[in-house]
Amino acid sequence: MLVPGKPVKPGACADPLRGPDASLQERELLRELARQAEQELTAVQVASMDELTLLPNRHGFEALAQRGLDACLRLGKPATLLFFDLDNFKHINELYGRAEGDDALKTFADVLRIAFRESDVIGRMGSDEFAALLTGANGVEVEAIRARLEEMLDERNATVHRGYAIRFSVVQIECHPSPHQTAEGLLAAFSAQVGRHPFRCS
Repeated sequence: MLVPGKPVKPGACADPLRGPDASLQERELLRELARQAEQELTAVQVASMDELTLLPNRHGFEALAQRGLDACLRLGKPATLLFFDLDNFKHINELYGRAEGDDALKTFADVLRIAFRESDVIGRMGSDEFAALLTGANGVEVEAIRARLEEMLDERNATVHRGYAIRFSVVQIECHPSPHQTAEGLLAAFSAQVGRHPFRCS
């Protein structure tokens, strides 16, 4: 019988009718369950990540952005959504090859990762389109963000000596989270507002 405050001896909860190998079997079962749980978690993480840029993909971005919106709602804070679109990306692919296009995407992803705060959510939404949710921020100076990113990209371009310069367009939308607002709905509303491809912003 378990008594509150009394330590339980090892094996005290084992069923004596199950034999001496019962605890060993239990440990093996627990190890197997732990391995399965780890595999499932890894699968979820992989499904939510863009393999090329190692940023969250659209699915991962929506999940993380929803957490950010929920946090802003609890704190009564606004948020700002930014969409980025690489300029002339198709031209880069056609003229310099797919590998060079992939390198341009990875470079831009690295710059975004460095430029924003840990509390912000950034992701690759598809092709050459990226998004960032800035939590607890409104009235964001897009031109200041643009200037900072362009400066960082200029440094990368100068270092690598590419035959082209990585450039981008950016569009913003400010939002004040409500109890019924979802990240997916916010993205859809933005798509309707710009009247173009869901993540084509220029």
